[in-house]
Amino acid sequence: MVSIDLQNRKPIYEQVVERFQTLIVSGILEPDSQMPSVRSLAVELSINPNTIQKAYTLLEQEGYIYPVKGRGNFVSGNEGLKVKKQESVYQSLKELVEKGKELDIPCEEFVKRAREYFGEGDEKSV
Repeated sequence: MVSIDLQNRKPIYEQVVERFQTLIVSGILEPDSQMPSVRSLAVELSINPNTIQKAYTLLEQEGYIYPVKGRGNFVSGNEGLKVKKQESVYQSLKELVEKGKELDIPCEEFVKRAREYFGEGDEKSV
């Protein structure tokens, strides 16, 4: 479910946060379902439990999960999270387009590449 890339420069707790955000927003982890315990996930990933706790704290602060005293953490049912995550992606896209403009990448080329990355550029999905 969650995997860590030790070669990635991104901190481990951020990788955990991003993976759970994706699982929650995409509906793979359903609202009110229980998250893995800090200890079990730390053992599974062979990392320090404090790292998992830090990731869970961030997920809680952002509204992705909620704690239940004595029972653990559960997935939030907040529908606004998906919209929030999409807006974050759109903001990243805007910044990427601005960088492309600085490098004089034509709009048509930018859109063509985007379609290819979405899989619409190959013959199978057209």
